[in-house]
Amino acid sequence: MSLDPSHEPAAVQARYARRNAVADAQHYSLYASASALQAQQERLRAMVQLWRTHGWQSLAGLHITEVGCGSGGNLHDLVRLGAEPQRLQGLELQTERAAQARATLPAALAIHAGDAASATIAPGSQQAVLAFTLFSSLLDAPFRTALAQQMWQWVAPGGGVLVYDFVVNNPRNPDVQGVPLAEVRRLFPQARLHSHRITLAPPVARRLPGGMIAPCAALLPFLRTHRLTWAVKPALSTGPTALPS
Repeated sequence: MSLDPSHEPAAVQARYARRNAVADAQHYSLYASASALQAQQERLRAMVQLWRTHGWQSLAGLHITEVGCGSGGNLHDLVRLGAEPQRLQGLELQTERAAQARATLPAALAIHAGDAASATIAPGSQQAVLAFTLFSSLLDAPFRTALAQQMWQWVAPGGGVLVYDFVVNNPRNPDVQGVPLAEVRRLFPQARLHSHRITLAPPVARRLPGGMIAPCAALLPFLRTHRLTWAVKPALSTGPTALPS
């Protein structure tokens, strides 16, 4: 039976509480894990390429929100890429992870702990909204749809939602669900989607020497398990503000 959408945030917190914190720290540490470092660098390059093709020569002046910002790693990346901290904000359901983000990010960057569905963000005020491994953690379809619709409302015309998530189910983890391109299209039916398949399957990448991960990802594209998708909201003007078809 599907969960009542109003219960989904509590269910997400319960799922995270079941995770192995020690294993997560090892798997996702950019310092300790060559596969995590490779995935982060590849994702960052793909993100920059998408946005530069979109016409953004700089992130200065752009308002960007990340939903499910965790301990703030992606927000750190945005600051290093030239985004202005006072124009960035992160929303994080788990208070511990929100506190970690707050402790390491610039003071001008706003971090809000709590349910993103309750966030007060003005419609059309954000040039980009990030959802990195967010939708795969939301198992209740009505809640996922409602949150996606809310995020879409925050986006200014000519901006978009940047979704990074895995596309296949994990048979070892029933607490997550793959988010294929068709699901992203369902969540953002009015968007123009520009998508790249990236990230070598983490269980494979973790077994390889660091120097072999990128070559294997290039040679074995069918083992890439994630997609980075830029879902663009049509611009109000007739100017070339969105990526060409």
